[in-house]
Amino acid sequence: MPVLNQTPSNIPEFSVSELSGAIKKTLENGFSQVRVRAECGRVTIAKSGHIYFDLKDDKAVINAIIWAGTARNLKTKPEEGLEVIATGRITTFEGQSRYQIIIDTIEPAGMGAILAQLEERRKKLAAEGLFDETRKKAIPYLPKTIGVITSPTGAVIRDILHRITERFPSHILLWGVLVQGDKAAAQIVHAVEGFNALSPNGETPRPDLLIVARGGGSIEDLWCFNEESVVRAVAASEIPIISAVGHETDTTLIDYAADLRAPTPTGAAEKAVPVRAELDAYLSSVEGRLKSALLRRLNNAKLELNAIQSNFPKGQDLFAYQAQQLDNIELRLLPALQSQISKANNLFAKTGTKFGTHLLGQDLRLKKQNLSALENRLAQGVKSTLRHEIIKIERQKDAATQVFGRLSLAFKQNTNSLTVKLDSLGNRLNILDYKNVLKRGFALVQDKNNQIIKSAEAAKKAHELNIIFADSGIIAQIKPQKPEQGNLF
Repeated sequence: MPVLNQTPSNIPEFSVSELSGAIKKTLENGFSQVRVRAECGRVTIAKSGHIYFDLKDDKAVINAIIWAGTARNLKTKPEEGLEVIATGRITTFEGQSRYQIIIDTIEPAGMGAILAQLEERRKKLAAEGLFDETRKKAIPYLPKTIGVITSPTGAVIRDILHRITERFPSHILLWGVLVQGDKAAAQIVHAVEGFNALSPNGETPRPDLLIVARGGGSIEDLWCFNEESVVRAVAASEIPIISAVGHETDTTLIDYAADLRAPTPTGAAEKAVPVRAELDAYLSSVEGRLKSALLRRLNNAKLELNAIQSNFPKGQDLFAYQAQQLDNIELRLLPALQSQISKANNLFAKTGTKFGTHLLGQDLRLKKQNLSALENRLAQGVKSTLRHEIIKIERQKDAATQVFGRLSLAFKQNTNSLTVKLDSLGNRLNILDYKNVLKRGFALVQDKNNQIIKSAEAAKKAHELNIIFADSGIIAQIKPQKPEQGNLF
């Protein structure tokens, strides 16, 4: 058997592992930093927090990975169909001889992509019913405590405090949060859930109303208010929420989930509390109308009672007719008896001479029997008549007593109802008394002419202030401020 000649070669030999490692090293050195514009394909989030997805165009697909530590700090998360610009490095998965890109940063590719992502999220949450009008809660008319979720250092909180104090001073609880950046969403969620977790009777009172606020900015600046976690927290809040994010033309997803949207933070303060002066005037008007109505009702009730009483006869008149009938019967009965006796005597005298003693005695006995029977029938008739009249009078008396009792009960119930309403209004007026506000830590500042001071500028002009607290007042002198020293350089 002939032996084949083998040509020597200078090509080095590699094991599969060595070749795979060399390819990996070449790719990582040659593509250590790449920036790719592509569309996100299928997206899978592992339990470890790593995100696996595809970057594709119309001709090719690259596997991409975002490690869990990187994913936690990303502002934009990959979503299927979203066009993005991804920055990372190329490496290989040696076990399957497959290359992939490890993503360090990812951002939407242009404003159109951001708006498309926002619209997709809005449709998704709307389909779940988070924006339904039927689930929105009513805003309390006069909240005792208002929780404000915003930056503690911006102009927003100052505007809200100033407008609420100016309209109707209320107890304000501030939960300071970031309102921009990667950590803002988590802090806002924590604030909403924290306010809801407060006990109504705890040391820190649970707010009756929440305001989530921030000043204007770009869509990127306001993006934390579009995060799904924030929208779900606002929708799940048991406390009514007013959203006041950005300017009037800005719209975020929490505006749909909140119970009421305000165009600006100042507008949120105006929607949160009424104007106290207008409320005082309205309550005074209501009190006046209520008192007038109550007096009219009482006067009308008195007139109705007097009219009803005038239609009923007096007690002595109830039996006057029956007593008069009884007297008439008695007056007619005695003369009738006397007339019958007289007729009997005359008849006896006329016929006595014609009859013998035995016939006279017999006739006399018969007459006495007839007379006795007549007396009995007459007495029974009188008794029966009197009994029927007495029963009739008793029935009329009971009917009159029942009618009078019902009238008295109705008048008493009506008077009690009006008294309770008047007391309730009195209690509401007492609650709104400015002295009760002073007991909660506020003070009333007046000048020497007892005019209310509403600003620091007015206080400077007054020179002397009368500061009234809940227990007493003090007089304060305003010291003139020294002019600021100019800079010579």
